[in-house]
Amino acid sequence: MLIRLDRLLSQAGECSRSEAARLIRGGEVLVDGAPARSGAEKIDPENSVVTLRGRTVRFSNRVCLMMNKPAGVLTATEDRDQKTVLDLLKGPHARMRLFPVGRLDKDTEGLLLLTDDGELAHRVISPKSGVEKVYYAETDGALAREDAIAFAAGLELRDGTRCLPAKLELLETGERSAVLVTVREGKYHQVRRMLASRGAPVTKLKRLSVGGLRLDDSIAPGEYRELSEDEISSIFL
Repeated sequence: MLIRLDRLLSQAGECSRSEAARLIRGGEVLVDGAPARSGAEKIDPENSVVTLRGRTVRFSNRVCLMMNKPAGVLTATEDRDQKTVLDLLKGPHARMRLFPVGRLDKDTEGLLLLTDDGELAHRVISPKSGVEKVYYAETDGALAREDAIAFAAGLELRDGTRCLPAKLELLETGERSAVLVTVREGKYHQVRRMLASRGAPVTKLKRLSVGGLRLDDSIAPGEYRELSEDEISSIFL
């Protein structure tokens, strides 16, 4: 696949297409070791090496990040008043056209995917894909085996919303409980609403995994890293 050089630099998040023209004119972009001639130059990114100021430019048909979303940040592409997950991106990633896959509410932490691939996002989100999402929750209220049975049968929430069968695993019980919740859909504030419907409002919620992909424990809240194609594929295993 041949692609314009200025488009490659832009999609890699290195610069805008207009900035690419200036960098090329200044001799700062090399293709296979030779100075690039024009932004309109067509290259094969799989077989050519492009460098910018001595650094190899990485090009991919898609980008997918794993972020450890902190509490207090909106899962949105922009907001006039509050910080969003895109505001946490740095360097080239901040210039890419990335968007969050699904939504974690403002006070929920944990694994959030960001990508520029709409088809990938749809596959992850769609209930038809059967991708399970696992959450760790702490609640202000006791939960018991009867609640796990109700989750497995498929809850009906107070507003009449029907939820697909889900899994509730009890970790700690008492006046306050710690549980794992596994769901295959992503309705608005679903896990919080499901637990509240059983008399156990959530005090902490963290997503641990999406399909076969688990949150990397080495990623601090607010940080992120790119996923390999094998890691992306593991979501659907």
